[in-house]
Amino acid sequence: MTDKLLKRRSGGRSARVAKRAAPPTINPAPAGQPGGQYKPLSNDDVNAIIQTALRLLSDLGMGEVPDRLRADLVASGAMARADGRVTFPRGLVEDAIAGAAKQFWLHGIDPDRSILVGGDAVHFGTGGAAVQTLDLDTGLYRPSTCVDLHNFTRLQDTLDTVSWFTRCCVATDLPDIWELDINTAFALVKNTTKPTATAFTVADHVAPIVQMFDVVAGGEGAFSNRPFVKAHISPVISPMRYGEDAVDVVYECIRHNIPISNITAAQSGATAPATLAGFLAMSLAETLASLVMVHAIKPGHPMVFSNWPLVIDLRTGAFAGGGGEIAVMNAASAQISNHLGLPSGVACSMTDAKAIDAQYGAEKGLTSLAAGLAGGNLIYESSGMTASLLGASFEAFVLDNEMLGAVYRTLRGVEVSEDTLGFDAICAAVLGDGHFLGSDQTQDAMERDYLYPKLADRDDPRTWEQKGARTAWDRANEEARRILDTHHPDHLSAQVEQTIRTRFPIR
Repeated sequence: MTDKLLKRRSGGRSARVAKRAAPPTINPAPAGQPGGQYKPLSNDDVNAIIQTALRLLSDLGMGEVPDRLRADLVASGAMARADGRVTFPRGLVEDAIAGAAKQFWLHGIDPDRSILVGGDAVHFGTGGAAVQTLDLDTGLYRPSTCVDLHNFTRLQDTLDTVSWFTRCCVATDLPDIWELDINTAFALVKNTTKPTATAFTVADHVAPIVQMFDVVAGGEGAFSNRPFVKAHISPVISPMRYGEDAVDVVYECIRHNIPISNITAAQSGATAPATLAGFLAMSLAETLASLVMVHAIKPGHPMVFSNWPLVIDLRTGAFAGGGGEIAVMNAASAQISNHLGLPSGVACSMTDAKAIDAQYGAEKGLTSLAAGLAGGNLIYESSGMTASLLGASFEAFVLDNEMLGAVYRTLRGVEVSEDTLGFDAICAAVLGDGHFLGSDQTQDAMERDYLYPKLADRDDPRTWEQKGARTAWDRANEEARRILDTHHPDHLSAQVEQTIRTRFPIR
């Protein structure tokens, strides 16, 4: 036994140093880690919120229901009232929940980048419609452009924590809504092979944009057979009514087999109750109304149950993207959706900070970790956003990539086994060198269990000063520039791109 414990390692110090210096061959914190460890609500709380939501739908119902949707809802079992509102019997809502798609694929143009949505897997992605971009040169905000959208898309194409990419900014230099929608969609398919998402301003834009996607996919109907873009739609306007234009978009997306995220985004004390419990009940009712709508049109169509509670500062009425309230509300929303067995979508990282500073880091870390631990299947806005969603930042994307890697590592937790407990290794170190540096167990754990930041500074103060006393913003600016200078993806063949440019008004 003693001989075994004292057995010396082979290979020598130089080999161990080389092994430590080599880049890791595995990712110790990949996307899709299991969530659900954080439950801000008790089971009784969850049930009370669900029961209140069902009561709101059965007794109050939804207003401003478009005629086509009203007919489909009534045919499915809803009740049309004389005052114009449509109510949903409990059984209809329960049928919609039971018949909903519980898991489905979000395809990437590259099949290896596709992700399975649902279950307990957590994936961080993007969102937002920032009208301003934090300029890499000036460090100040300016209107977002089409070029910015292309640059953001190809930058995030390199980031391993971003599982899917939604257009994060609005090209304000494209005031025509058709040119805006078609150029936004083109920027996505040209610059990344990940699953992507976009918005359609009006329903008439869906079919021609799908024609462009067919060109990318290889022929007529190819995109609908394997859709690699999902739609972000907000068909419910809080409080408790439908929006006709967005409902029309839902119909068109379902017709073309486009997965949809039906997003409810009420604001506390404004379009939703200021009490957190009341907010969660009404917001749940509204998102269930979206689900019943999809159920009435096409049962089981892939829909992310995107219930995003948003908070306003009640002193000023301004949207507040960072803080404890929005962290716990989105975590609670994920818990409720997961309890219902629905693919959950929530939001995080909507910091109010304008600069890449301490406020930025605190608000992003707090809200991202809460959403991940609560088990949001798709967590939106999680990368790149600043200024309460009014801004997007290249530096933020690369910093958030590192932060979200740490969240995934937290979700992975601690694996306990005979090997990781390492009784024999502890005895060998104590009776041998008196430390664990360079041991086989340490070498193995170094790559398997630890995630090493590329941007976070871990030098001692003197070394940091000698290297220029650079801030996180400095390092992130340099890394963003490096990616933009070197990563020029060529995901579309010259023939495909030329075909698209000939047929559509591509800028």
